[in-house]
Amino acid sequence: MYIIIVGGGRVGYYLSKSLLDEGHEILIIEKNADFCETINDELGSICYRGDGCEASTLAQVGTGRADMLVAVTGDDADNLIACQVAKHKFKVPRTIARIRNPRNEVLFKKLGVDVTISSTNVILEQIAEEVPTHPLIHLHEIRDKGLEIVEVKIPQGATTIGKAIKDIILPSGTIIPLIIRKSQKPLIPSPNTILMAEDQVVAVTEPKAEDVLRKALRGG
Repeated sequence: MYIIIVGGGRVGYYLSKSLLDEGHEILIIEKNADFCETINDELGSICYRGDGCEASTLAQVGTGRADMLVAVTGDDADNLIACQVAKHKFKVPRTIARIRNPRNEVLFKKLGVDVTISSTNVILEQIAEEVPTHPLIHLHEIRDKGLEIVEVKIPQGATTIGKAIKDIILPSGTIIPLIIRKSQKPLIPSPNTILMAEDQVVAVTEPKAEDVLRKALRGG
């Protein structure tokens, strides 16, 4: 694959190094001359000095034939612009943007960025996995359907313990395909399945229904 990476800082450098090791064709666009020189000295002549937000720069590096553009500068606005120009002017099939402010994630998605990576959210989700009482963990996003897969853990003392799934009012369109039960094999629940303490309930729902789903499964 031909992958263009906008931003030659630490993230761009190590990402490029890994992708080169996998045999991909990589080109980095970086404004800073010193960064470019270091990258070219260490990784080969793969860094082009320029502004990845400018259509003229993207044209010069052959963005029209790129399979993917990844924008990993330290500026959310630059990453958004680079992805939008690549997507709409050069028809790049896949764009990925690093975001520093998690609040920008919804905006990026609305404006057509295919994938957003928030280091803040990644860290929070890793913390969530280590905290048994954390109410809801994001597992996967089904972008083209506007859905996500989440996990809700039923804590000790939850008012829903002992209730059947059919007796719990779930958000519209939400389904529960799997329950991971302590010391037992994972089970595919039926409407009559009774919730137990420490159950890890895997659900498919809309992002806007997260809070309602959490309250429905945990009570309160």
